[in-house]
Amino acid sequence: MINGILVIDKDQGMTSADVVYHLRKVLHIKKIGHAGTLDPDVTGVLPIAIGQATKLIELMHQQNKKYVGQGILGFSTDSCDTSGKILSSQKLTQKIAATEIKKAMQEFIGEIEQVPPIYSAVRVNGKHLYEYARAGISVERPKRKVHITNYELEREPFFDDEKGQETFSFQIECSKGTYVRSLVNDLGTKLGVPAVMKTLRRTASSGFDLEQAVKLSTIIENPERVTEFIQPLDAFFKDYNHSDLSETDWTKVKNGAAISLKTNAKKVALRYNNSVKAIYQKDGTMYRPYLMLLQNE
Repeated sequence: MINGILVIDKDQGMTSADVVYHLRKVLHIKKIGHAGTLDPDVTGVLPIAIGQATKLIELMHQQNKKYVGQGILGFSTDSCDTSGKILSSQKLTQKIAATEIKKAMQEFIGEIEQVPPIYSAVRVNGKHLYEYARAGISVERPKRKVHITNYELEREPFFDDEKGQETFSFQIECSKGTYVRSLVNDLGTKLGVPAVMKTLRRTASSGFDLEQAVKLSTIIENPERVTEFIQPLDAFFKDYNHSDLSETDWTKVKNGAAISLKTNAKKVALRYNNSVKAIYQKDGTMYRPYLMLLQNE
């Protein structure tokens, strides 16, 4: 039995569901799920939960994600990326200064309200938005609140005088549910020009980054090596408060009983035999079960 997190460096052209399908097939394991969908054109970190780790998926979703990418000032599309239908174009007569772009980016820091792209997996009345888009049906897109921790220009933008377009590189750290495509589009609105996302790569998610990532092809070609790349469940809880259980408290935890702990932390990772067996949450003066991982070894 494999229990852990496999960090895949997803290639362009694959859906997150494709990655899960191939892993189930090659590893002969049904209990597999991904934490955080990546669009087919987006590459990078896709954490895959296996076995007991599937219990962590909701917690994994809650952690910030980091991206690097490129945007183009000069035209916009219905999908907010270069794969979509052009909605508007404007040939730039001069370069927009890096300082102006940086200033506009800073206006997005903090909690913002965002409208997801029409070509997205957000559901309205049971259907994905992209289903309405493909059918040519107009639908009101629900606004959502997201949090932007960081939005920065990476280097000096490149101005193509012949095309009248400016390409800029950026890095972003944001909360779950954030559509970076929309952020690029909205940046253009702030600058008074149409904008579109050119490329996007996720560099970190759920506390894991590209250093821990492996290509799906490596696992498919060498499934016997999968354990070399598995991140243990405990790695996800590295920033939690930890408490080692006595035999008495371990017996209580196995039965889901409340225990007292010498800490004031809201949530605590409880260890037994050097493995996290449960996450307990403070409830008054006692701690009670929040997430049980009793089979974690």
